[in-house]
Amino acid sequence: MTLLVRGARGVRGLLTPAADAPATDAAAAARPAPNRSELRRDAALAVGLFVAAVLSVALSTVSQLFTFRDDSGAWPLVFAALGTLPLALRRRFPLTIGVVIAAVYFVGASLEATELYVSQVTVFIAFYTVGAWATDRRRATWGRALIIIGMFIWLLVSTYAGAVNPDERMPDASPGAFSPYVAYMLILWLINIAYFGGAWYLGDHAYAAALDREALRRRTRELEEEREMSAAQAVALDRVRIARELHDVVAHHVSAMGVQAAAARTVMDRDPSGARDILQSVEGSARSALRELHLLLDTLRSGEGADDSGSTLRLDDLKDLAREASAAGTPTTLTVVGEPREVPETVHVNLYRIAQEALTNTRRHAGPDATADLRLRYLADAVELEVTDTGRTAAHARPGLGQLGMRERAIASGGSLEARPRDRGGYLVRVRVPSGGAG
Repeated sequence: MTLLVRGARGVRGLLTPAADAPATDAAAAARPAPNRSELRRDAALAVGLFVAAVLSVALSTVSQLFTFRDDSGAWPLVFAALGTLPLALRRRFPLTIGVVIAAVYFVGASLEATELYVSQVTVFIAFYTVGAWATDRRRATWGRALIIIGMFIWLLVSTYAGAVNPDERMPDASPGAFSPYVAYMLILWLINIAYFGGAWYLGDHAYAAALDREALRRRTRELEEEREMSAAQAVALDRVRIARELHDVVAHHVSAMGVQAAAARTVMDRDPSGARDILQSVEGSARSALRELHLLLDTLRSGEGADDSGSTLRLDDLKDLAREASAAGTPTTLTVVGEPREVPETVHVNLYRIAQEALTNTRRHAGPDATADLRLRYLADAVELEVTDTGRTAAHARPGLGQLGMRERAIASGGSLEARPRDRGGYLVRVRVPSGGAG
């Protein structure tokens, strides 16, 4: 804001800037530091204003619009440099630069050795920069407030001095409630209020806008990182599902075929008919494995992921699973408790796969004389599957990919899995899922 006062030797420009330093207020977020491009623009602005100030000094001297002190010499040029060139660092040290430019203006105006126009522009820029770039908002507020208070005190003193020592160049400076001098000074007061008020508002608005832009950039970066993480997690989950399906399909059927082929080789010489029946079971297991692998590959090729929504496995198929386990050499019974009811597809598939994996582990680890029992219970609010065997427990107790897959399937259905040795021998796998499946 500019304040024009008439001193003893002519019209003088008076004005005051603001202050703030590059400190950090812990209670407020700070805008990012200026980049190289902004610093280059500040340097260009400072040089351009210095050239403009030099031209203003020269033109003001020639035009005699207002006069400098007779003994000012080169001081107008010195004050022009001191009042403009520091703006090159205004974003780095806003409070310091604001105080320096304000002090330069006050001293130059008091000595009648500063030009009138460009100096007022530099004060406005410095005052605005304090609000727009000072990171310590409390210091920015107090610094600007103290500068404004000092400026208005100086303006009050200047007004009083002009009233008691009227300048002969002022038209009709006679005392009076609304004399020309009082009206002239009232205009200057109002102009200064608007000047500093506008600079204060625009500085704070620029700072808040910068914080909003930085918050938006930061949120954008976070969203991009979250999107990348979500994509990576989706890929990882798909890989886990594919690995689980391949393990369940291949491990079960290949294990069964291995046991049946060994049995066929054992009885081939003395019981060709029995060996033929066993080999037919091996053939059936191979076809089942290929059918399930084809279904899995079709699901992957369709681009719908390796989920279980397209599977044809049902809890009703547990009786066929028990029959296959018995044919593979592990006598298995199935008991259904409660009234069967409809459950989500994922529950059908996951409970079937858990039973399949548990029976595969029984066949592989429980020993040749082990038997297995499947129990499917329809409870009031849940479905429970229990697989027990009478074989050895030591090998069962070592957790592997099979147990990990069973636990993942139980969790995916919103349930829980219990896998442990039984007190009376053998091993127990029990899974309980809500009737509605996963939430």
